[in-house]
Amino acid sequence: MTYAIVYSSKTGNTRLLAEAIRDALPAADCLYFGAPDDAALAADRIYAGFWTDKGTCDADTAAFLSRLTGQQIFLFGTAGFGGAPAYFDKILTAARQNLPDGVTVCGSYMCQGKMPAAVRARYEQMEDSPRRQMMLDNFDAALSHPDQTDLARLRDAVCAR
Repeated sequence: MTYAIVYSSKTGNTRLLAEAIRDALPAADCLYFGAPDDAALAADRIYAGFWTDKGTCDADTAAFLSRLTGQQIFLFGTAGFGGAPAYFDKILTAARQNLPDGVTVCGSYMCQGKMPAAVRARYEQMEDSPRRQMMLDNFDAALSHPDQTDLARLRDAVCAR
């Protein structure tokens, strides 16, 4: 079975996940690796990665997903906020809304990803409150992600398919 790995990565987090998938799969079966492009549509299975934007996949990934025509899809992504599987499931459910009928989701994976320093600076400017502190704590916790555990879990999810 041929595959393509398509990803959109604003900060490099999702690119790390895409590279882990590429390293876990047989290189000879890979038809495409890179940014969303119609060249990937020739593959039997597409691993589509995204960064989270307003609770769903980014616009480039959404547009690409809408052009699928019956391939199997494995969705993966990163989000600045993490730690809650229900939150990740909500993002994946929203991303799936971009898939046309006939596309089979064969798996998915989400993990936390580090955010740019400008985000922390914006949080620091907020009025002092428990919410502000929670956002700062989350930012600091995200600095190490995706980490080796995240990448190992992704490889396990991909290879189990």
